[in-house]
Amino acid sequence: MKLSIECEREADGRWIAEIVEIPGAMAYGSTREEAMGRAEIVALRAIADRIEHGEAKPLDISISLAAA
Repeated sequence: MKLSIECEREADGRWIAEIVEIPGAMAYGSTREEAMGRAEIVALRAIADRIEHGEAKPLDISISLAAA
């Protein structure tokens, strides 16, 4: 499963990031990176919840994180 993140700045200065493939997986942050990180957390929680409740099969996923 490949997930895409869309991120944009709101008129009030906050950033919003959305995981396109998972409805409702979006989050705000004071920076672009913060919003993207929070959206990733929401997406991973949504996937785990679906698997836990039998709504989806476990996925063959690959997770990579950028070095700090």
